Amino acid sequence: MLHSIPNNVAAVDLGSNSFHMIICSLKDGKLQTIDRLKEMVRLAAGLNQYKYLDQETQDKALACLERFGQRINNFPPNSVRIVGTNTLRQAKNAEQFIIKAEQALGHPIHIVSGIEEARLIYQGVAHSLASNANNRFVMDIGGSSTEYIIGQHDMAHIKESLNMGCVTVSQNFFKNGALSKKAFKKASLFVEQQLEPFQATFNSKNFDEAIGASGSLKAISSVLQASGFSNNGITLEGMEKLVSHLLTQGNIEQVHLPALSIERRPVFIGAVAIVYATFKTLNIQQMTVSDGALREGLVHDLLGRIYNEDIRSQTSQIIAERYHTDKRHSDQLKETMRYMVAQLDNHPYFSDNPSCLQFLEWAAELHEIGFEIAHNHYQKHSAYIVENGDMAGFSKQDQQILSCLVRNHRKKISLSRFSDLHAPWRQHAPVMTIIFRLASLLHRNRHSIRPDFKINIDDKDITLTFPEQWLEQAPLTQADLKQEIQYLKQARFKLSF
Repeated sequence: MLHSIPNNVAAVDLGSNSFHMIICSLKDGKLQTIDRLKEMVRLAAGLNQYKYLDQETQDKALACLERFGQRINNFPPNSVRIVGTNTLRQAKNAEQFIIKAEQALGHPIHIVSGIEEARLIYQGVAHSLASNANNRFVMDIGGSSTEYIIGQHDMAHIKESLNMGCVTVSQNFFKNGALSKKAFKKASLFVEQQLEPFQATFNSKNFDEAIGASGSLKAISSVLQASGFSNNGITLEGMEKLVSHLLTQGNIEQVHLPALSIERRPVFIGAVAIVYATFKTLNIQQMTVSDGALREGLVHDLLGRIYNEDIRSQTSQIIAERYHTDKRHSDQLKETMRYMVAQLDNHPYFSDNPSCLQFLEWAAELHEIGFEIAHNHYQKHSAYIVENGDMAGFSKQDQQILSCLVRNHRKKISLSRFSDLHAPWRQHAPVMTIIFRLASLLHRNRHSIRPDFKINIDDKDITLTFPEQWLEQAPLTQADLKQEIQYLKQARFKLSF
């Protein structure tokens, strides 16, 4: 939880087609939108065949983010959430770009998985659209991915993210904007192939209402109604009329439809192909369009963190229960780590980064989930699940930090895992790991009561002070601490007790 409630919060969506920013005032737990910024960057168009983001696109994106950054540069830490989506998930040079982008924005950027993106999109729609539908279907077309979700009220139950978007489909099937029936048929078939494994899951018989989110679906809805092809949002009949009209043109640049902006036009045909094939494949007849999308979902997710209702804590507990972990043991570890962190309150890592303890507590809940796979090297199995699983609320960076703590909580410490982390975690995680290791060591037999010991960390030197005679009465713990001296020495730390 933040030390104080911010007056304003912001969310930034670094999409594969457009970058969006929403700023809201926060008063008495209620949000009011006070500013929106949007720029069509077309990040996905800059991704070459080798999955590298070209310099021209990076420069365009960074120029946009410098403008965004000027608007939020005085916002306090943790009052801003910024996420990257599919293009930054794919780009091999994403990390180098993100370092520059964070400098431009003045706040950290997190890459979210496709499934997490789908969850956030659904949150944005659920909080933006009043509906009495029991089951609602939500679709969002981005620049290089399309998300499909079925949920109830504010909870997404089924989530999928497919690698197809308005930018990539337009580029791959309509070279230089050329339009033809043959090209449209190929594009539609491609979308149908991507959807085929999920056709039964997302069939219209499984929901009461279909809702579209994102600029592409808004644009299609506006064009259909302005052209007289539909008077009720997006309809299959209207889509057929729109497709017929588009295919009378030779090139997308020749298309002049009411409500279709010049900026949207180059990627419009890709979005149309995705919607048309989706309606056909899933037997959808009609879809309304929501104002809410990923950025609104981010704001509401941030609100939960501010008011100590972090979805990540709920996710951690659910996963721990699913893998039948020892809750009593994890509670012991959490209590002992809190005890140590309280003594280290003035340590720069903990005073500057209150999230450190939160990550340690999640690690305590999840470090033994690997037991379900094998007891031998269980920490490796636990770390793999944490890093690669779909974990609601966690970004890829969050999962990497957590995986590093879990992997290193016992046995030899892998220094390379720390260097792979994003700043400032690559500096903080080794000390956090040592705290986790010491707590695990002190509770190795799962029945011992924590002694009232003292801990001090001065750079690479860790000093433990136990009550007089306590270690003599705990010979196994004493032996474990002597072994720990060797492990920490290999990691360039010095432990004394």
